[in-house]
Amino acid sequence: MVWPFKDRWGSALPFDQFVRESTEHCALWTGVYRTAQVPAWAVDEAAAMGAHFRLVVLAEDWCGDASNTVPVIAKWAELVPGLELRVLRRDQHPDVMDRYLTGTARSIPVVIVLNEDFEEIGRWGPRPRDLQEFVTAQRALGREKKEYYPDVRRWYAKDKGHTTLRELLTVMGRALHTAGAGVPG
Repeated sequence: MVWPFKDRWGSALPFDQFVRESTEHCALWTGVYRTAQVPAWAVDEAAAMGAHFRLVVLAEDWCGDASNTVPVIAKWAELVPGLELRVLRRDQHPDVMDRYLTGTARSIPVVIVLNEDFEEIGRWGPRPRDLQEFVTAQRALGREKKEYYPDVRRWYAKDKGHTTLRELLTVMGRALHTAGAGVPG
């Protein structure tokens, strides 16, 4: 089944609207966005692909992983010609979320990468790979989130979204090199 992302795109929220409507955590999201510094290499590499990509992000404003990554991705999307971003609230779109489970969990954020024809060409999330492995290991040890979450926050502060951008560029680049991906070169 081909998912009707074209229909979902029209109802998805632009990043600024998502943040404005996130009354409880608006200041956090705004602060991360305001201080995010997108490296030139991330803009240059995406622009050099010469393709139009749409990013559909499944998120909720209360999610710490989303608040640390999505504002950086949003700022990056604003700087790259042909890169657009919209947000779907996870809890309002359970049918979409259920297609992108992490194991059996509704972990967010999930970034679904679409080509200009709204065809899915890849996905990213819910965290950068190394951080996801750390969290998985902590859970396997039986540690509660409150015990290891300070380490997660430190990781995000040190990384500044760079790993997330690298991983998204990898997803986008793979699509350009995959026959039949439907992405113009």
